[in-house]
Amino acid sequence: MTGFALSSGQSDNLSWEWQARSVNGRSLDVRVRVPVGFESVERVVREEITKKFSRGNISLSLTLNRSSVSPVYSINNILLEQIFNIQKSLKGRISSEPLSLDLLLSIRGMLEVTDSNDDYKTASLNETELIKCAIEVITALSATRYEEGKQLRVILENHIKKIEELVDLAYSSAAVQPDTHRDRLRKLLAGVLDAENSITEERLLQETALLIIKSDVREELDRLRAHINAANVLLIEGGAVGRRFDFLCQEFNRESNTVCSKSSEIELTKIGLELKAAVEQLREQVQNVE
Repeated sequence: MTGFALSSGQSDNLSWEWQARSVNGRSLDVRVRVPVGFESVERVVREEITKKFSRGNISLSLTLNRSSVSPVYSINNILLEQIFNIQKSLKGRISSEPLSLDLLLSIRGMLEVTDSNDDYKTASLNETELIKCAIEVITALSATRYEEGKQLRVILENHIKKIEELVDLAYSSAAVQPDTHRDRLRKLLAGVLDAENSITEERLLQETALLIIKSDVREELDRLRAHINAANVLLIEGGAVGRRFDFLCQEFNRESNTVCSKSSEIELTKIGLELKAAVEQLREQVQNVE
């Protein structure tokens, strides 16, 4: 199930933004990205995600921004010491005046700017506020997924209803009635047998029974009806039913394939193909179910 949410906050000289995304997935895959030094926040956020979700690819990222503050400068003591050593080594070889402050400060690299972004911890950022903000964005993400789920439920109900209509149509098809098999077999035999070699009614019934056993799809249709009832129960039950729906779609697909393979009539074959298409449409939507 897909979703997106944002949540932001500010403390001291830093502001932050949590961004949450969710896409479909067979299992729960959690990815949390935070700046260096906030591993403890990451652990708490992961725990909150696993409590809230059971399926999908969930990703959360934290972005920190420093507010406008005056830069802090410092002397590069290592460079300064090197310059003094060079001056001592050249003493007596060339004439020189004492190094002035202006000259020293004009040397590239002598002044360094301390970047407080290197360690966000120094900004006294309250981790409790970060975690609270993360929980807010996780809750918002869950809400967007819930709204999508309500719309998805209507779509699933329509697909299941379509499958049920096709199963009922297959039941009413003359291709599943014993009389149809007997009449079909009688016509076939009439074309190859003459009056003297006509088949007895008893033999005709035996051959018809064998034909029915090979091509009867009523057992598959009964199982499809049972799967339809199970699917409706899952919709009523709610919650994290995605995995069970996945398995149910496999059973739907298996039975519809058997109906097509057993069919010996154009009418039933057509219904079977429509049934397979409806099952595939249901399976695609089930991938969005948590």
